[in-house]
Amino acid sequence: MKALKYLVAGAVMAVFSAPTMAQDLKSQLDAITKVIVDNKSNLKAVEDQVKDFVKENKKDPVALAGVGHAYLLAKDTATAKVYADRAIERGKNVADGYILQGDIEVAKDDGGAAATWYQQATMMDPKNPQGYIKYANIYRGRSPEESVAMLEQLRNVLPDYPVDAEAGHFFYQANKFEKAKEYYGKVDINKLTDDRLTEYALAAYLTSDSKKSLEVSQYGIQKFQRSAALNRLNFYNYTDLKDYDNALKYADALFTKSDSAKFTARDYQYYGYAYMGKQDYDNAISQFEKALELNDKLNDVRKQLSDAYIAKKDYTKGLAMYDAYLKNVEKPSVSDYDGLAKLYADQAADSTITAEARVEAFKNADRVYGELGEKFPNNLSYVTIMRARINSQLDPETTEGLAKPYYEKYIELIKAESPDKPKLLLEPYRYLGYYYFLKEDKATSDSYWNKILEIVPDDAVAKQALGIQ
Repeated sequence: MKALKYLVAGAVMAVFSAPTMAQDLKSQLDAITKVIVDNKSNLKAVEDQVKDFVKENKKDPVALAGVGHAYLLAKDTATAKVYADRAIERGKNVADGYILQGDIEVAKDDGGAAATWYQQATMMDPKNPQGYIKYANIYRGRSPEESVAMLEQLRNVLPDYPVDAEAGHFFYQANKFEKAKEYYGKVDINKLTDDRLTEYALAAYLTSDSKKSLEVSQYGIQKFQRSAALNRLNFYNYTDLKDYDNALKYADALFTKSDSAKFTARDYQYYGYAYMGKQDYDNAISQFEKALELNDKLNDVRKQLSDAYIAKKDYTKGLAMYDAYLKNVEKPSVSDYDGLAKLYADQAADSTITAEARVEAFKNADRVYGELGEKFPNNLSYVTIMRARINSQLDPETTEGLAKPYYEKYIELIKAESPDKPKLLLEPYRYLGYYYFLKEDKATSDSYWNKILEIVPDDAVAKQALGIQ
């Protein structure tokens, strides 16, 4: 277990429960601990003070273990072990000495030895919760289930101990967020600290349960109004739930009314989302740009910037930003190329642009679909129908037949790929029927209208073209 990854409540921090230590002893230990830690570079200088303290408390295993913890904090494991041994000698049925031995093994990165000492603490002093908790901490990364099993033993001994909150914490630390949410859900929410409330809300958020996450973060923020973590979660949850007014309210709380807040690129990205939801595109762009300044690897922000510019009908910047997005995608997907083609199509549909710009936009969309077809041949039928529609827009009077070769190819593809879906052929049949009608090739035109009637016998346009009453 040498390489075991674990966390033990700050690794080697002294942890004493209220029932274990009288308040007067605690204050004395706090004082001697400060003396030792403050002089950790010259521990000989405090030997007399330590001796005086030990002389007064030489029969108290809790006090002896406390001194050992102080030396452990000062990184003097050898002296810490001396006091651990003395604590066990003075109180074989007191957990503190065994716990100190476990903490020393933690400092030496020996999780197996630490777990053995913690387990011994539970056997010698079964009503001290610290042995159970520290044992559970050892295993929470590798086996949170084993950690929880140990906590269940604690529940049997101390039924009122908040075992479910500890279990939720262990599962959270192990990135098992569904289980964390489950165990936190068993706890009276009024008894959770701000840290545990934050973990509960974040576990729900990370399992895409925005409603539960919001419920918890809303409760928490009433008690801890300046909590950056809880303000952030309220902000994110309201954004995900599309309540943009409240999202912006908590965004402001995060950025201007939270204690010790450190802002991330994701914070600015979410700020941009919220402004997009309010159709405040200028502010959205400003926030997305801040996100990229903090972390230019957040490539999805470039796509969101593109969306914001396109929403403003600034196609030049929108398309440039989408191009930058594509260049930063290691392996662009079908949807990536499709998104670019649709942006060009949106530009072409904008009534404010010139006829020449519209034609250029359609040609760019056609070009992108051509590239998509080359890179993803399995999507050829989709590419072909999209190119047919674009070329139909480039030839609105159907005089040049620009869409004809694409519709003909699409018919071939659909008959081979989806023979059970004849209605997919209605669109190309209608185009070709009309195209040949304009060419005054009645026989060929009629053949397409008849094909339509084979699929939809009551098709009014086909009947009219064929002169059927």
